[in-house]
Amino acid sequence: MDNRIILAIRELRENSAFAFIGSIGKRAFPQIKAMQVLEHDSLKVHLFATYTGSDHVAEYRKNPKASVYYYAVVGGEFRGALFTGKMEICTDHSTKAILWRDGAGVYQPTNVSDDDYCVLKFTAETVNYYAGMDNATYRIEDM
Repeated sequence: MDNRIILAIRELRENSAFAFIGSIGKRAFPQIKAMQVLEHDSLKVHLFATYTGSDHVAEYRKNPKASVYYYAVVGGEFRGALFTGKMEICTDHSTKAILWRDGAGVYQPTNVSDDDYCVLKFTAETVNYYAGMDNATYRIEDM
């Protein structure tokens, strides 16, 4: 595995304010939602704050297969990273506290202990990275 590719994927992810998460929705059609990126851990784990009563939480409870997509235009060149893996709904206080931001706005629950607040924990298995005309898929375990 070329370390330059790993660094490029990390940079793309770290500079993304939003990610697009995909789930399998009603009638088995893909559903895509934009989510604010608040934290960066490893390339394997991605965390997103949301509401337990949202449609996408219900979709992940039914089918945990998921994708997370980041993109950017760098120097006129399109770059994207499509991660595939599984989504877990976390309602424990310690995980919820990782993404909690006081005063984050009207879409936020009242506090970190709010039962309607949860964290989506995505665990990646693969990433498809492309820059310009180059395109390759990698196993996360190999990175």
